[in-house]
Amino acid sequence: MTTEDTQESATLFSLVGGASTVDRLVEAFYRNMDETPAARDIRAMHAAELGPTKAILKSYLSEWLGGPKDYSSKRGHPRLRMRHARFSIGPAGRDAWLLCMNAALEECIEDPAARASIGKQLAGLADWMRNDPDNAHDKAHRG
Repeated sequence: MTTEDTQESATLFSLVGGASTVDRLVEAFYRNMDETPAARDIRAMHAAELGPTKAILKSYLSEWLGGPKDYSSKRGHPRLRMRHARFSIGPAGRDAWLLCMNAALEECIEDPAARASIGKQLAGLADWMRNDPDNAHDKAHRG
């Protein structure tokens, strides 16, 4: 097996440093959410005590990046929109979430290509999570 083959089969999870990097990423993300005035409204959607929420996000991101399948084995399909339906998520919430996450990515993911790839995928996911009437994804399905 060549080095190129090994790199192609490696997951983003392993490329970024595995569980320790995901842990740092989630901690930085929620620290950013606490410290960023633009994130006040999305921070208010969370409980004061973030321990359980951090654990869930760490598990989800680990699996999403190609790591252990602990999230699915414990919680089933992510059903992210369903799980977040009780919150009003519009462009401002999406942008605040991305501001905090992109800063965390910058802080925690050393590899520029991996950071860009993860950031691009998370931007698409964050936009899809919007549940406002102007969400282009929903408009396309309403016809």
